[in-house]
Amino acid sequence: MTSIRRATAEDAAVVLELIEELAEHHGQAEHVRTDEDSLVAAGFGDDPGVGALIAEVDGIVAGFLSYTVCYSIWSAADFMLIDDVYVRNDFRGDGLGEALMRELQQTCKALGLSRIKWEVEPDNAAAIRFYERLGATGYDKRLFRWNVE
Repeated sequence: MTSIRRATAEDAAVVLELIEELAEHHGQAEHVRTDEDSLVAAGFGDDPGVGALIAEVDGIVAGFLSYTVCYSIWSAADFMLIDDVYVRNDFRGDGLGEALMRELQQTCKALGLSRIKWEVEPDNAAAIRFYERLGATGYDKRLFRWNVE
C-alpha cells in the first residue's frame, strides 16, 4: 500500500539519506552541506513554511518531496517553492512522483496558497513531460546563483 505523509523531526535521518541519494544521482554529492540537526532546526515538523513529504510503499520509504513557503512582493502573497522531488529507482514508474505532487497541491491549498514553483534542468525531458502532464506550465527564465561566502 502506498502512503504519503508529512515528514516530522523524527524523519530527519531518512530525509537526509534521500537528499544524499538524490545528490549522488545528479553527480552532485559534494554539494550537500546539510545534516540531521540542520533539517530539524529548519522546521521539519512544526513549521508549515518548511517541510517534506515522504512516500512509503508497504512501510518502506520510497521517495520524498521538500518545499518552502516564500513570499512574492509582486503578488503580495505567499507561494510554495519545491526544492526536491525524488523517487528511489526501485519505485519509479509506479505513480509515486504524481502522488507526492498531488499531496503537495493539497498541502498548498490547505495553507491558503495558490501557486507552486520549482526548477527543472532544461535537458531533463522526462521530468518536463511529467510536470506538463500534471498541468504545470514551464517558462523560460534564466536562473542565477551568487555565492557570497
